[in-house]
Order: sequence, then structure tokens, then C-alpha cells
Amino acid sequence: MSSDDTPPAPQPGFGAVVRGNVLAVGVVSLLTDLSSEMMNPLLPVFVAGLVPTQAAALTLGLMEGLGEATASLLKLVSGRLSDRLGRRKALILAGYGLSTLTRPLFSLATTGAHAVGLKFVDRIGKGVRTSPRDALIADAVPAARRGLAFSFHRAMDHAGAVIGPLVALALLHLLLGYGFWRGDRAVPAAEEMAALRIVFAAALVPGLVAVAVIVFAVREVAPAPATAPGGPNAPPERLPRRFYGLVAAAALFALGNSSDLFLLLYAHERFGHGLGQLIALWIALHLAKMASSVPGGLLADRLGRRAAILAGWGLYALVYLGLAGAEESWQLWALLVVYGLYFGLTEGAAKALVADLTPSSQRGTAFGIYHGAVGLAALPASLLFGVFWAALGPRTAFSVGAGLALAAAVVLLTVVRPGPGR
Repeated sequence: MSSDDTPPAPQPGFGAVVRGNVLAVGVVSLLTDLSSEMMNPLLPVFVAGLVPTQAAALTLGLMEGLGEATASLLKLVSGRLSDRLGRRKALILAGYGLSTLTRPLFSLATTGAHAVGLKFVDRIGKGVRTSPRDALIADAVPAARRGLAFSFHRAMDHAGAVIGPLVALALLHLLLGYGFWRGDRAVPAAEEMAALRIVFAAALVPGLVAVAVIVFAVREVAPAPATAPGGPNAPPERLPRRFYGLVAAAALFALGNSSDLFLLLYAHERFGHGLGQLIALWIALHLAKMASSVPGGLLADRLGRRAAILAGWGLYALVYLGLAGAEESWQLWALLVVYGLYFGLTEGAAKALVADLTPSSQRGTAFGIYHGAVGLAALPASLLFGVFWAALGPRTAFSVGAGLALAAAVVLLTVVRPGPGR
């Protein structure tokens, strides 16, 4: 597809797109998210058990922000390295392998600093794997079907985020009985923390299976050679200006897009949700993400990537404004289900637009720049969200996030216009 927002004629169907590397990498993401999401909905409560109550939001913000910023810098390095090597698989394997081995070590954490440090190492793995993986997916399908391919990948990722909490729920039921669900302090804090550590250790198993799938099912595909106007020995073209416009808009949006773990902390502190309710809330959110991913990708392929992203960012702003004014638990639940639709509209579309605007030989670098800018914005985003939360309350923090999302939509609408210009 051209870099225009207007898609070309109809291309191969679902079965012709979702196979080979697209399917294999999707399975890897499902298993990896199964592993990580056995832990993520429990981390706010776990961190709160390691630090004083007043420090929980700040510790969570530091853990998420520092981890994502680290991943972002490495996404830039790994993307460029994969372009220079002409190989993606080794970096993908190294990244997933490091995260798989690090994640269960949360079971040994005894301080907030331990949790922050382990998240830091886990995100190193994410930084190493993400850009080469996305470049591999982009090269595996026709240009006009990239929205579907990336959205399928995200759907598999979210499917793992549904299954993982269910596995954690089953393990907690075996370890704690029914009391943990109600959040009524029927379970002693020490017993609760011990059960969480067992769940975290068990997260190793699906991670190891994911690594095996990479080794045996993902195929190496060399990037297409550069076709610079000056011939094969000429330096590669510069990345288009509109690509950098997309990066700027996405980074601005990311400044207001703090970690979703704050949503669980909000449910825990404001509405008194216990462990079981937090897991159920996390599952509902990811079911909405999973259900909207493929339709969102198909919509982006049909109507254009930019239109889908703008719709998603607008929906995000409305949800955050709704969260700022939520008074009842049911309102929180309803808003988080709607929030899942934003992911379906934007995740696949944004990655497809990055690929649309860049040549194959520079695509790892382009994904690195995109992920790097977005992730670097995650450090101040989560830290500032935690500061606003602690100083002014969660309602102010959600309102600021909504405002930045609307500002980003204006930037995207202004600087990333349809057309072939660079």
C-alpha cells in the first residue's frame, strides 16, 4: 500500500495472511502475555505490600515508567541492529528469553526497589525483541493487509492477557480459597503475599514454551534490499517527514498514557476491589481489547490508518474523562470495557502506518524510532501520573491524560496528511 490513507484494491483474506511467521509470532505473544499477565493484575497489590501505603502509586509509577523508558531506548538499538545484520530472529529470541527468565524472580522480591529492578530487566528483554519482531511481521504480509496482521498479533497478545489472569485466579483459589475474592481481609496479608509469590514463580512455564516456539516455528526472513535512486551503493533514503510527524503525535499521546496498572490501583483504593475482583476487571479489559483488535485492523485497512488512530485517541480521551468522574463501581467496569475498544482501533493501525511510510530495508530502524519515542514518553507519563495522583488525586491525573490525548489527535490530523509527500 502507498503511504496514502486510501487503501488499494482488496487483498488476500484472513487465512492467507494469518499463517507462517504471523501465526507463529502470534502464538509466542499469546504465551508470553499469558506468563506476564499471571502477574500484572496482581502487581499493584504486591507492590502495596512491599512499601508504605502512601508510596504505592509513586513506586508503581517509577517501576512502569523506568521499565518502559529502558525498553524504548533498546527498541531503537535493536531495530537498527536488525537492519544492519539483515536478521531478526536471534534478537527476538534473546529478548523473549531474557524476560522469561526474569519474570519469576518477582517471587523473591522483598522491597519496592527489588520490584523496580526486576521490571527494569524484564523491559530490557522487551526492548531487544519488539522492533525486530514488528519488522518481521511487516515483511511477512502484503502491504494492504498489514493492519490485519498487526491486529491479529495484538489479538493473540490480548488473548494471553485473558488466559493469564484466569490461570492466576485458579492458582489463588487453590492457595487461598474463596476469601481472597471478596477483598474483606479474610486472608491475612502474609498469607496473601506468599500466594502471590507462588503465582509469580509459576509464570516461568508458559514463558519457556514461548521460547520453544520461536526456536522451532519462527523463520528468518531477510529484509528487502534498499533501492536508493543513486544505485545499490548509494546511501539509503531518509525516512519520510510524515513518519516523523506520526512519531511526534504518538509521543505526545504517550505522555498522557500512563500504565494501565494505575486503573487497577484506582479500583483497589477508590472502590475497594480485592484480588479476585482486580483479576476479573483485568480480564474484562483484555477481552474487550481482544474482541476489538481484528475488527479494528480490518477497519484500518479499509478506511485508512490515520482515521482509525484518530477515532481511538478520541475514545481514549472520553474514557479518561469518564474515569475522572466515576462514582460507582459499575461505571468503572463499563468505562474499562469501552477503553478496550481504543486499543483495537489504534494498536494495529499505528504499526501498519509506520510500515506504510518506510522501506523494508529501514523498517527495523523506523520501528525502533517509533517505539523509542513512545516508550521514552512513558517514563514521565507514569511518573507524572503518580505525582498528580499523590498530590492532587486520581481525578486530576485522568483529566490531564484526556487533555494530552486530544492534543495528540490535533497534531496527527495536522502533520500526517494523506499523500505521497515525504
